Amino acid sequence: MRRRTIGRTVLTAGLVALTALATGCGIRTTSVPVDAGAAPSRVPCSVSQEGATGSVVQGVPVRVFLVCGSQLEAVDRRSLPEDKAGGNPVRTASGLLAQLLAEPSESEQRAGFTTAVRGPLVVRGGHRGDPAGTLRLSRQPEDLAPTALSQLVCTFAGSSAGAGEQTVLLGGPGAYAPKRYRCTTELRERPESTPPTAPAAAN
Repeated sequence: MRRRTIGRTVLTAGLVALTALATGCGIRTTSVPVDAGAAPSRVPCSVSQEGATGSVVQGVPVRVFLVCGSQLEAVDRRSLPEDKAGGNPVRTASGLLAQLLAEPSESEQRAGFTTAVRGPLVVRGGHRGDPAGTLRLSRQPEDLAPTALSQLVCTFAGSSAGAGEQTVLLGGPGAYAPKRYRCTTELRERPESTPPTAPAAAN
């Protein structure tokens, strides 16, 4: 009787040890959901001043907003000609639009930057009766991809082409009245959403 009791005790202890070993080897790890959130982004979303300029070193420093990690991130460049860097809002906007239409440089691409702005797309001045500072695109703003419009809004609003207070007056080629689009923190974090608007004051 005693041998049977000892045998059972040893067998029980062995089963407990095996259970603990199995728990440590895999059962505990599989209880954690694999898809419990997006993995941290490995792209730096940052380029050096030299990397941002690429091979072009002439021009006035400008800032454009590109897409990186599903958000809008500002990129500094030095490739906007002086005659488009200030003074005339339409020339400034035209130069900035050209920057957004161009493919990011190799260093920007390595850092994870892309652009959603696609041509053909042109920017001109406002129509008669538009508020001062209005910019008119060759396509209706609402017809653009939301992320592309967000890029345009934040890039224009942060430049001399903007209407102040991180806003820009944008319209399309038709008779529709322009809207005052606002670049906000929320829009930069979620550029796929519709840019917020405010009333465009009449001239």
